[in-house]
Amino acid sequence: MSSAMSSIVYTVESIVGRVLLATIVLLVFGAGVLRSFGHPIVWSVDLAQLLFVWTSFIGADMALRKRNLIAVDLFVRWMPPRTRALVDLATSTVVLAFLVAMVVLGVQLTLSNLQREFGDSGISYGFVTGAVPAGCLLLALTLAGQMVETARSLWGAPKLVFSVLRAPAPNFEETAL
Repeated sequence: MSSAMSSIVYTVESIVGRVLLATIVLLVFGAGVLRSFGHPIVWSVDLAQLLFVWTSFIGADMALRKRNLIAVDLFVRWMPPRTRALVDLATSTVVLAFLVAMVVLGVQLTLSNLQREFGDSGISYGFVTGAVPAGCLLLALTLAGQMVETARSLWGAPKLVFSVLRAPAPNFEETAL
């Protein structure tokens, strides 16, 4: 995926994520206020949970797209950049296979839950489970694009798939007080 296209997708995800998060806050706050006045909105928490699932997947894709995922890089941080990029490519291949499996299985789960109602809302549970294949598809597309970008960079200045190359951590003796 080109950098301009990636930027557009990130901007759209950012707007959608902010709208969903604001809606969640308003739903929960409104439900709390109305409940204190004796007029509970039973479906508001269910809808907030549904939106939270979608927001989580959108946020995960945004973090992956910006290479801002939490990384445990204790062992690979001292590797040469090209070797580290190759380890990243191997790891991301496993993650990509998992995401593709989640898309396939998520579609099956969503189709099997279309008739089921989500809580007291009357909303199809398929809208909740549909976040899994949709979110995993977004993540898989982003990951595949970053894998291609990393593979192309191997003979120049290697880029990592999941994070940004940083200098190796200093030795403990250098940081001890």
